[in-house]
Amino acid sequence: MAHCHSSNSGIASLTSKPGVKRVAVMGMPNVGKSTLFNRITKAGAFVGNWPGVTVDLLEAEVELDGQKVEFVDLPGIYDLEGYSEDERVVQSFFETYPVDLVLVILNAAQIDRQIRLPLQVKALGMPAVVILNMADEAKHFGIKIDEHKLAEKLEMPVVLVSAKYGSGYAIALHKITQELAQERVPIAPIELKRQIEAHPSIPESQIQEVLADTVEMPSRLFKTLTERLDAVLLHPLLGLPLFFLSIYLMFEFVWLVGLPLQDVADAITGWLQEVAIAPVTVNLSEFWRGFLVDGLYGGLATVASFIPLVITFFFMMAIVEDSGYFSRAAYMMDSLMYRFGMDGRSFVLLIMGFGCNIPAIMGTRVMRSRALRLLTILIVPFALCSARLTVFVFIIDALFDRTWGPLVLFSLYLFSFLVALLTGLIMKGHFQNREPFVIELPPYRFPTLQQILLRGWGELKHFLQRATGFITAGVAGVWLLSNLPQGTANPIGMLVTIPLLVGMVTGWDAVKGFLQRAGGLIAIGVLGVWLLTHLPGNENVSYATRIGEFFAPILNPAGIPKELTVALIFGFIAKEILVGSLATIYNLTDPNAVQATLAQTISPIQAYSFMLFCLLYTPCLATVATIRSESKSIRFTLLSVTYGLIWAWVVSTLFYQGARLLGLS
Repeated sequence: MAHCHSSNSGIASLTSKPGVKRVAVMGMPNVGKSTLFNRITKAGAFVGNWPGVTVDLLEAEVELDGQKVEFVDLPGIYDLEGYSEDERVVQSFFETYPVDLVLVILNAAQIDRQIRLPLQVKALGMPAVVILNMADEAKHFGIKIDEHKLAEKLEMPVVLVSAKYGSGYAIALHKITQELAQERVPIAPIELKRQIEAHPSIPESQIQEVLADTVEMPSRLFKTLTERLDAVLLHPLLGLPLFFLSIYLMFEFVWLVGLPLQDVADAITGWLQEVAIAPVTVNLSEFWRGFLVDGLYGGLATVASFIPLVITFFFMMAIVEDSGYFSRAAYMMDSLMYRFGMDGRSFVLLIMGFGCNIPAIMGTRVMRSRALRLLTILIVPFALCSARLTVFVFIIDALFDRTWGPLVLFSLYLFSFLVALLTGLIMKGHFQNREPFVIELPPYRFPTLQQILLRGWGELKHFLQRATGFITAGVAGVWLLSNLPQGTANPIGMLVTIPLLVGMVTGWDAVKGFLQRAGGLIAIGVLGVWLLTHLPGNENVSYATRIGEFFAPILNPAGIPKELTVALIFGFIAKEILVGSLATIYNLTDPNAVQATLAQTISPIQAYSFMLFCLLYTPCLATVATIRSESKSIRFTLLSVTYGLIWAWVVSTLFYQGARLLGLS
């Protein structure tokens, strides 16, 4: 029985950990690799740190028949000898880290086009197990596979599996365990590097020889449900309207289901404050009670109330993504995107950015054209990510009638898409794409409830892992800035601000390594405190008020008041902080009270202008770091940040001033 072990460091070594076998999971895109990986690891994977590998790789430690096994999920690739970024990543992994076993995942229904990958692994001399996933689809299409004969020809175990329904899963685990039990010395990475560089391509004759007598393809596939659905969903006139309708209905569902669940979460956090937080903090000083209750708990409780909404959103995204519909969206949008200097892949990555901009930016590695990669990286931060979604739902629910909520939310999605297209139009002369667009349309798949739950839970866990440190630091920082006036409590400000600033800017790993890097971190903290204590303005007001007053002339034309200005500044670090910072700025712990205060403070026009600014400026510092690592250019990263800020200010200002001219403000 497999069970997962948590790891806090995720630091990989050049050799496997003592007593732990390493299994690399590889396969082509859309073969169900992630589904199988999640099933093996029970969605217990974490992002590991692999020195020498330029991307984040999911890994999990699992126990199989008493043997500890480290599974590493490699990026989906079409060819082990290719030159795309993801293919280079896989090559680099094998050239750097010894592997005890390679798990090659193929789509059984497309075995004739995918058999090259295990042949390449075999040619390199790496021990492997071939998993023919989607065996249910192959059977449905009339494809017959003799896995025993195929195993003989490949000289490696072959297992037919349906990760969707779990059939063949136990046999696959047994084969993996058997292979790992054999005493082998992993091929030295330096030897593998030499083989990858020298080893010739797999000839077509070898592929046909392996498929002969092992795979029987029907002479003609009958008209499937996929073809019947495509006749409607890919219709030249109906296709695009139906796609945008499906996106609107997704937002409608998230709104109708997520908001009532959010009200339940509000009630739970309020009850916890009364029965648990208040009694514990009643005897503390006013400063510490305010910091813990109004600052930390108030901000975190407001953010926690959005967890049901985020869960609902990720579940819906799991259904839409796993169904194969996004590939159709890329196909339909290709001709339009081409006119704006991009192609259908750019559109798919823009949609992927709904969940989080970071993996969408990392997904540009599949593009061989650097110009197309950079242009796509430039537009992805405009995608309405899940962190922004929580902000927008909170504000829309406070200032707009609930019946109009989904439409207001959908309009923001359309705004982001429009700005992405205009960006392509403006920049296509600087980033010229000559790479042809080729995409494989997988059959429609209806994910099982277990798949949806595993995928949704995995996404939620990654969201919380990514956001928790930022949110905690952010709400604490906002409270301190709102409650430490100029000229007072500077020793406290120095002690607290240094780790807060460093933690918010670089992540809490930097705080853990504070002593090793004390010089640079102290300099950052001292600079931050100095800037705060030397802002122009009234010395008797808080740091937060003076920050708001300092930036007010810039954002006044957009109708954004100083309280929301402070929230936007912290939102630059992470949008998850933004709602919690509003609770802290208004000194309120009840999310409903924060919404009521917002409704009394700003108009719906100001709220929409604020949301436009929030939509278009930098999503978070983690996204900025990802842009830097993927583009490998500080200049391009600065362009991306500046470009987003310009769009945010111009669009929100034009909207607000236009509304005023029309008498709508």
